[in-house]
Amino acid sequence: MQTQVLIIGAGVTGTGLARDLALRGLSVVVVEKRDINAGASGGNHGLLHSGARYIASDPAAAAECHIENQRLKQLAPHCIENTGGLFVAVAGDDERYIADFPQMCRRCHIPVRQVDPKEAREMEPTLSDTLIAAYLVDDATVDPFKLSLDNMADARRHGAVLRRHCRVTGFQMAQSRIRRTTIIDEVTGRSETIDADVVVNAAGAWAGVVAGLAGATIEMRYSKGSLLVTQSRLCERVVNRLRMPTDGDILVPGGTVSILGTTSVRVDSPDVIYPEVHEVDTIIDQGAAMIPQLAVTRYIRAYCGVRPLLGADDPQTSEDDDDRAVSRGFALIDHARQPGAPSNLITISGGKLTTYRLMAEKTADLVCSRLGVTARCRTDVTALPDTVDARWTEPGLAPNVWLRQKAPDDMLLCECEMVSQSVVDEIVAGLQALDGRPDLKAIGLRSRIGKGPCQGTFCSQRLAAYLYDRGHLQGADGLVQLRLFLRERWRGQQPLLWDMNLAQAELLEAMHCGLFGLELEKSP
Repeated sequence: MQTQVLIIGAGVTGTGLARDLALRGLSVVVVEKRDINAGASGGNHGLLHSGARYIASDPAAAAECHIENQRLKQLAPHCIENTGGLFVAVAGDDERYIADFPQMCRRCHIPVRQVDPKEAREMEPTLSDTLIAAYLVDDATVDPFKLSLDNMADARRHGAVLRRHCRVTGFQMAQSRIRRTTIIDEVTGRSETIDADVVVNAAGAWAGVVAGLAGATIEMRYSKGSLLVTQSRLCERVVNRLRMPTDGDILVPGGTVSILGTTSVRVDSPDVIYPEVHEVDTIIDQGAAMIPQLAVTRYIRAYCGVRPLLGADDPQTSEDDDDRAVSRGFALIDHARQPGAPSNLITISGGKLTTYRLMAEKTADLVCSRLGVTARCRTDVTALPDTVDARWTEPGLAPNVWLRQKAPDDMLLCECEMVSQSVVDEIVAGLQALDGRPDLKAIGLRSRIGKGPCQGTFCSQRLAAYLYDRGHLQGADGLVQLRLFLRERWRGQQPLLWDMNLAQAELLEAMHCGLFGLELEKSP
C-alpha cells in the first residue's frame, strides 16, 4: 500500500488529523492496533473545557481550550450538549483562590459570572448546602466517540483509509527516512507494508513505543485517571470544585447518566490499567463534598484512561508524584531535528480532547510544509458532518426511533438502552463496508449496548445469539467475543461491588458461568 501520509493511532487526534489532511486533498492511511478511541480518547469524562480548570496551573492551555470550545460549538454542535458549567466552593475551600478566580479567568479571556450560592442551588438542587461561592462558565459536554467516528467517516468520504486492528511492528529505513512501515493484522495474522512520504505518530500513550521502533526518543510519563458512571443523571450542568485541580472534583452530565472523576495516578505502562478501589473511595469522598448525593447514589461502572504526558525529563516535575503539575498543552515533535531520528517522522501528543482540532491543524500544517502542499486548513470553518457511522452513540436516539417506527418484528436486543435489531443491522453493515468484521466490542463501541444498568448481563448474550442467527458469527467466535465483551464490562464493575452492583454481578456470574459455562472456554 502506498500513501502520502500514514497516521498511527485512531484516537480523536488521529481521526481529526485524517480529516484535516483529506480535506486538503492528501492521500491518508490510518492504522490502529485496536479500534477507534481505544486509548485516552475513549477514557475521559467527555468534558468540553471552558478552560477555567487550568487558569492557575496552565494559562496557555486554558486559553487554547476556550477558543476551541467556542469553535467546536459552532462546527460540531451535534456532538455537543451545551450544558454550561458551574465552579462551586464549599466551606473550608481556599478563599484566596476563590477571590482570584474571576480575575484569572479574565486574564485568559474566559467569560465568568458570579452567582449567589442560593441561585446556584436553584440551578442544581443536588449541590451541597455548605456552598460559599459559585461561578458560571461556558463548559459543555462532548461525545468523544461520536466526535472521532464522525471525523473518520468524513475523512473516508474524502478518500482516507482506516485499518483497524493493525499494529505497527517495525520500520524499514533508507537514507535517514522511514521508507516502509510494517503492520500486522491482529485478527488475521497477516503482515503488510505501507510506503508513506510522511509518518505521523498519533499513538497517544503509546507514542514513545512507536517512536522507539523508529529509533527516536520521546520522554513520557503515564498518568491514569479513573472515573465513575452514576445510574441516573444528577446535574444539568458540568459541576467543578472551585479549587486547584485534584481528585474527584468534576461531575459531568452525559445523556441519562453523570460521570464523576477523576484521579491522577502515575503508572509504569499504559497497557494494563484498571480502576482501583482506593480511587473509587477517593472520588466519591471528594465529590460528595460538593454534591452529597454522590455518597449514596448507585454507580454502574468505573473506567479509566491514561494521559500521555510529555516532559518526564523536566527536573521540576519528574520527581513530583502529582502529574497535574505537567502542562496540559500539546507537543508537536519534528523528529527531523533529532540526531539519528527519521527525518519524515512527526509525533503529536499531549493536549486535551477539547483541543484535538487545533492539534490536528498544527500537525497537518507541518505535514503539508514537508510535502510542498499549500492547501490551508478547512476544519476551522467547515462543519463536521453528522454521519450515519456515529449516530447510534447518542443517548436516547435508539429508543426514540424504535418507539416511532413501531415495527413489531424489530426486537430489542438491549433493553436498558433500547437498542433494537435494526440498529445492530445498520452498524453491522457499516462495519462490513469498513473491513467486514462485525464483532460485539465494535458494535458496543458504536452504540449504547452494554452501557445501561445491566452492564451487558442480558444484552451481550442476546447480541451474540442474534449475530449467530444472521450468520455474522460462526463456530466458537461468538463465545470468544462474549468473553472479551464481558471481560471489559467486568473491569469496570469489579471496584464497585456493593449493594445492587454485587447482586448484579452474582446474577451475571450465574447466567454466564453457571448456565452457559463461559468460564470453561479457552481465553483468546
